[in-house]
Amino acid sequence: MNKKVIIAGGGTGGHIFPAVAIANALREQMPGIEILFIGAKGKMEMEKVPQAGYPIKGLDIAGFNRSSLIKNLGLPLKLFKSYFQVRSIMADFMPDAVIGVGGYSTFPVLRYAQSKGIPSFIHETNSFAGKANKMLARKATRIFTASDGMEKFFPANKLLRTGNPVRKNISTANISKAEALAFFGLDASKQTVFATGGSLGARSINEAIAQHIDEFEKNSLQLIWQTGQTTAEKYVPVGNGRKNTWVNGFVNQMDTAYAAADIIISRAGGTIYELCVVGKPAILVPYPFAAEDHQTANAMNLVGHGAAIMVKDSEAIEKLVPVLLKLCSDRNMQQSLSSNIAKLAITDADARIAAEIIKVINDKSENK
Repeated sequence: MNKKVIIAGGGTGGHIFPAVAIANALREQMPGIEILFIGAKGKMEMEKVPQAGYPIKGLDIAGFNRSSLIKNLGLPLKLFKSYFQVRSIMADFMPDAVIGVGGYSTFPVLRYAQSKGIPSFIHETNSFAGKANKMLARKATRIFTASDGMEKFFPANKLLRTGNPVRKNISTANISKAEALAFFGLDASKQTVFATGGSLGARSINEAIAQHIDEFEKNSLQLIWQTGQTTAEKYVPVGNGRKNTWVNGFVNQMDTAYAAADIIISRAGGTIYELCVVGKPAILVPYPFAAEDHQTANAMNLVGHGAAIMVKDSEAIEKLVPVLLKLCSDRNMQQSLSSNIAKLAITDADARIAAEIIKVINDKSENK
């Protein structure tokens, strides 16, 4: 009889893409395994997970809104409803294990699994653990972390530092820089900057680039600019028509964008682990309103290793492009950042996580 696993979470690409990588690794190591995702209705996992070839069930759930208390009035009802949805899905699917990767659906799914004695696994992407994962940790079977030093948040005997799963097309990319630049229609003789605020976009990064867009051409720089889908209508026209700029709401070929880049501008969520794998100099602009300000913790972790430069979100419009221009003119600094960030790369996190989950499932089956 095939083993069954539920993967819960999503919300952003930083949660979804590692989750899919774990699912793919489970399939590789245990052919025939059945995998079901559980996400939040209306969130991007409901689109991205089926595109990756996996079924998904959606919960009527939302997180705590820090900017508008009024919007939280319906939250208790949604949590109550999601509990019964989870109970129904679990009873129907009967999983052998449940994995939480972060996002609104993680807490109710893992909490229910733990109440039924189903092995539960947490993957903590960030250097600063969120409240939900800390609450779930006590009864979790294993806690996979991307960073070291997580004993201050979780029971040390449950921790396993695996790194953060990275999309296979990025961890195994073999596209040359020349090929990548040709794909974007750019000049191989000029330095190229890849700016991304993630799949949803980053206002401060976009605004900094939009207000200083002429500086790129003045300094013989090229730009690959992912504005984010939600802000594409505003920012794509700013870059369109410029021969040194490729701009779009979303970059489907991230491996190609990374290969083309000399320097990368990014938020500091799950993307930082991709930056480690590609080994390029990075300027990070952490989103300051992320839960527990974990993006700043992520960025500071890299800065502490001499592996990235950080610009505060509140200072990005004024300082981001000047910091970028300074880095573009300092090849020694670029080399140092590149060397240091590459040392932090873990390319087989998905396989490590899958192997541990399968081991626990098999051990439990043998002990029945």
